[in-house]
Amino acid sequence: MVSTPPPKLQGPTVTWDILPDTYRLPDDPVENIQQPRLSAGLLDALGNNGRVPARSLIASNFALVATINGKTVVKAPDWLYVPEMHERARSNTAIRRSYTPWAEGGAVAIVMEFLSEDDNGEQSDRHIPPYGKRYFYEQILKVPTYVIFDPADGNLEVHQLQTDRYQLTPPNVEGRVWIPELDLFLGVWSGEREGTHAHWLRWWDLQGNLLLWGSEQADLERLRADQERIRAEAETERANQAEQERDRLAAKLRELGLDLS
Repeated sequence: MVSTPPPKLQGPTVTWDILPDTYRLPDDPVENIQQPRLSAGLLDALGNNGRVPARSLIASNFALVATINGKTVVKAPDWLYVPEMHERARSNTAIRRSYTPWAEGGAVAIVMEFLSEDDNGEQSDRHIPPYGKRYFYEQILKVPTYVIFDPADGNLEVHQLQTDRYQLTPPNVEGRVWIPELDLFLGVWSGEREGTHAHWLRWWDLQGNLLLWGSEQADLERLRADQERIRAEAETERANQAEQERDRLAAKLRELGLDLS
């Protein structure tokens, strides 16, 4: 008896259906206190440096939606970036909790997951329900850049889509990875923000300049103002000392019976 190979399985049927208002999204709690702070820091630096396009969507713990073989599938990455939404979809951004690619705008460009002790699905390739996150981002949404970050030890992995599969991108000598969707480098910075010392994800531009948070920008501007004030005060003091010296010399000359005025 001659055996024959099994028939090749076809890929899933994917459609892009907007969630109805009656759909109940899961309301899972944030898994650790650092995750929202990481998300806020990433957006803060982009906004403070004019790097948020007018029609883009940047969100955290936010549902991405696809319909796979007729079933609604939702995954909520810790941070995501969509370069352009339809204008009509943007009109209710303030209250939205989900985004459906192609139906409400363009493709998702970046997703990030921040690990916690209970996380175990960020690298899952499970291709049957419940679908793994990696499979969903890679094969269904086809997100070009998938970031996995462990805030506990500062370990950063940037996976970028190449020939329909994610490949781990090695960092440069500074420990940063180029993110073409934002024309910026992404790396890890250890320091303090809002009274918390931790590992943070930070952006750098092509020239290697760190994109400052709003609080850092304010501190820098205060420092520059203080330096300018000190310089002006020093100039005034020097002028006063020069004038006092001229008065002293003039008085001495008058004592000698000389008047050069």
